[in-house]
Amino acid sequence: MRYLYTLIFTLTAIAGYSIPQTITDNIHVDQFGYLNEGRKIAVLSDPVSGYNAGESYTPGNAFEVRDWFSDAVVFSGAPVAWNNGLVHSQSGDKCWWFDFSDFQATGSYYVHDADNNVSSGRFEIGPCVYSDVMKQALRVFFYQRCGMAKSTEYAGSAWADGPCHLGAQQDVHCKPYNDPAGEERDLRGGWHDAGDYNKYVNFTLEPMLDLMDAYERNPALWTDDFDIPESGNGIADILDEIKYELDWLLRMQNGDGGVLCIVGATNYNTGSPPSADGEKRVHGPATTSASFTAAALFARAAAVFSGAFSDQLKNAALLAWTWANDHPGGVFYNSGIIVSGEQELSSDEAWARKFIAAVYLWKLTGAGEYKDYVDAHYAESHMMQWGYVYPFENAMQNALLAYAASAGADPVVGADIQDTYIQSVQSSNEDNWVAYEDQMDPYGAFLRSENYTWGSHTTKSRVAHIFQNMMYYGFNLLDGNAYDLAAEGFVHYFHGVNPNGICFLTNMGPFGAERSCNSIYHGWFTDGSALWDEVGTSAHGPAPGYMPGGVNPTYDTDGCCPNGCGSAQANALCDPALVTPPLGQPVQKSWRDWNAGWPQNSWTVTEPGIYTQAAYIKMLAEFLPDGCLELSSINEFPGRETALRLSPNPCDGELAWTHRGCRRAQVRSAFIIIREEDTCRGC
Repeated sequence: MRYLYTLIFTLTAIAGYSIPQTITDNIHVDQFGYLNEGRKIAVLSDPVSGYNAGESYTPGNAFEVRDWFSDAVVFSGAPVAWNNGLVHSQSGDKCWWFDFSDFQATGSYYVHDADNNVSSGRFEIGPCVYSDVMKQALRVFFYQRCGMAKSTEYAGSAWADGPCHLGAQQDVHCKPYNDPAGEERDLRGGWHDAGDYNKYVNFTLEPMLDLMDAYERNPALWTDDFDIPESGNGIADILDEIKYELDWLLRMQNGDGGVLCIVGATNYNTGSPPSADGEKRVHGPATTSASFTAAALFARAAAVFSGAFSDQLKNAALLAWTWANDHPGGVFYNSGIIVSGEQELSSDEAWARKFIAAVYLWKLTGAGEYKDYVDAHYAESHMMQWGYVYPFENAMQNALLAYAASAGADPVVGADIQDTYIQSVQSSNEDNWVAYEDQMDPYGAFLRSENYTWGSHTTKSRVAHIFQNMMYYGFNLLDGNAYDLAAEGFVHYFHGVNPNGICFLTNMGPFGAERSCNSIYHGWFTDGSALWDEVGTSAHGPAPGYMPGGVNPTYDTDGCCPNGCGSAQANALCDPALVTPPLGQPVQKSWRDWNAGWPQNSWTVTEPGIYTQAAYIKMLAEFLPDGCLELSSINEFPGRETALRLSPNPCDGELAWTHRGCRRAQVRSAFIIIREEDTCRGC
């Protein structure tokens, strides 16, 4: 068995607290914690196959939940073998469950295997255990902003940067890809799509819809204090972030209503940090799919915002809709012209954008032409044709549900949509409720093996959205909050209840995670950077809160491997031993925490994306009650140790202020708390 002796043990032992002395990777808990009335299952694993197969572990019969500070036993029980002791094929693990859901007292705890004298890391129980997590996850969009400085006031000294892509032949002087003498356009702003610095209209549909859903489903949750430049302006910061992208989309619209599809570079060179990227950037033409996408987003956002901005969005939506209908063949395939991803959609996908736009235009305006289109064409959607709800078409499925639940919708059409959705979630697609009820995944977040692809974390979150829709729309065929409990398992998966034992968010040690992602594939946090490459190796590592793409059993090295990559040095990087894992692993262990470029192509595993980030945020928001983002977790969970590797530490030997609270400890000089302005403050 492999044991992890954590920084927490070092610091708290100095302070004299009674905490676990041996922490094992084989007891998987949500590293942030659990809601008081939520489902709480520690997953105990004996790895049988995969990269950690040598870490044998057989749990004892006496398990306890212990108070982190007093070491008092507050709950006890015996683990139960998952699936009668069979090995889970997706993880290669034999698993047991220690269910302590009945224990609901707020506090700080750990799980202890009394027979083996090994323990989990620390976690909290309380109503707002995900407050800090949510704030960091949403702040990722601030770090992804193009054309805006990340000043020290908002990014700290670690991730401060000047404005990017505002130079000559860049976004404020952006010309058509095929006309160097063409008209310059001011296309600044918006979010970088992923680890590259490009900006795609089509790729922002689902991120924007997810963020708007997260806001509208619980407006009271969202506060104005996320430490972004707009904080304190009286508008929820999630809306400020959405507006930053909308302002860019408006700049992408031509006077006739058509919407340009992409802004980006013509090669794969990037700079680190983003402000150092001086590559020439160009834009693609207006396209049908981009215009329908923008029409949908403008219409949806016009209902979220108010006043003159809402009116502007409404007019932009109407213009984009009209242009797209008048130009049905407007396509642009950017591959090989503007890097990186191909943004043009298939004909089915482009039609779906039109349908989604029609739904939100009807909800906004009440005009009959949009409703007539929806009523006439809803049966052509895959959900209705196949009777199948699945996580790869959530935007379309969500638009259908939004129409069906609206006053004025055709009652027959609405009932057909709702009945189809309910039946598929409940019974006709065994990947949904049936998989949860039958406990198909010991880690509590089932996804069919073939659905673990590049970007599996996006897909995982969207499975949770499916369950959350059942609660939101009142389709609760079960007792209590059963669908929420199903969705909650996906939250725990991301936070550590997975066979890799990792919190799949970057650099979250200062916010409570014992083991979070150290590196991601990103132009800023690039491989080899002395400042941002990797937590614990470079000075800072990537900014906190990024969600990488996720485990990917389809991962492989570049097609030039093993011997055709142009040089002996490049060919050497093809060595399978360097990328095992993720090569040759059970599905859920097809993961590696690394950010190597070509030819190892780590981007198919660890590259983040705005779609992955927004899907996670929408999912997590359902588990934050009103008022949580207004509360300080410093008061809720005092004594939560947090430290970053920076030096020197002026607080050495003194009372130190940490993110989770004050504690008396002789803090070693290698560690200092996250924000310089908080150092050396007394409790």
